[in-house]
Amino acid sequence: MCVIVPVFNEAAVVGELWRRIDAVAARAPRYAFRIVFVDDGSRDGSFDELTRLAAHDPRITALKLSRNFGKEAAMTAGLDFAVGDWTVIIDADLQDPPELMLEMLAKAEQGYDVVYARRHARRGETWQKKFFAHLFYRLMGALNPGFDLPRDTGDYRVMSRRAVAAVLRLRETHRFMKGIFAWIGFPSAEVLYDREPRHEGRSKFSFLKLLNHAIDGITSFSTAPLRIATYLGLLVSLAAFVYGSVIVVQTLLYGNPVAGFPTLITSVLFIGGVQLLCLGIIGEYVGRIYGESKQRPLYLIERVVGAAPAVASGTQGAEATK
Repeated sequence: MCVIVPVFNEAAVVGELWRRIDAVAARAPRYAFRIVFVDDGSRDGSFDELTRLAAHDPRITALKLSRNFGKEAAMTAGLDFAVGDWTVIIDADLQDPPELMLEMLAKAEQGYDVVYARRHARRGETWQKKFFAHLFYRLMGALNPGFDLPRDTGDYRVMSRRAVAAVLRLRETHRFMKGIFAWIGFPSAEVLYDREPRHEGRSKFSFLKLLNHAIDGITSFSTAPLRIATYLGLLVSLAAFVYGSVIVVQTLLYGNPVAGFPTLITSVLFIGGVQLLCLGIIGEYVGRIYGESKQRPLYLIERVVGAAPAVASGTQGAEATK
């Protein structure tokens, strides 16, 4: 069994996380635990702390990426190095309790390939973040009728070997891992839990980063925004035609004694805004096509500390320097 932990500026937390995972492993001796920490370009000495832990515990492998590639790429790097029948992905900030792993593993062994932890409560988070998270999951569900994206669910989950292998076959550059986990299908189940406040520090995801992440999620799995832009363009064109017809009829019947300058400016600004919005939506998809066409590796590894397990076949970034 392998535990994947993406790390970004979490030097104050990784020691406590390792202690709690070690306690979980002691309670489940039948699982051969391995822990793969992926340092995603930290600048606070996180990798030094991971190096110290790896020297103390031979079950630990620490990967240092050459720069910050983002959490999605860091999780992929960890999955590329995952070994064993079961793989767990967990954040380093201790908002997701490691002790829940045992309940999730017990659920998985009932015949499920994926068991995800669904948040029953989100302690220590602002109402704005909760509101937009609630809105995002419902929007993703409405835009993606082909598969179910679990609501109020992060990356904390247990996956079988075949589920991990399926995820690793999807190597797109713009990655939305929650969507990828849902897209592969396979029997899945949930475990409810109350999410705790951060153990130390502050969240690394600002509102802008979360917004960009949401845009990545929507555009990676749905073309609905393009269809909405088409419908919106048709609606505006129809409204403009009807309004133009009314103006022509009024001019022919009554003349046009008063110049409609405010109406004209409002109409121009509205139609211009709609055009820019549609161009922006098209640009998002064109940008993703451009990114995918370059076929760059998802990540590059600068250094590996600890016993490195066998790398999954067919990976890209894991073949970088070690």
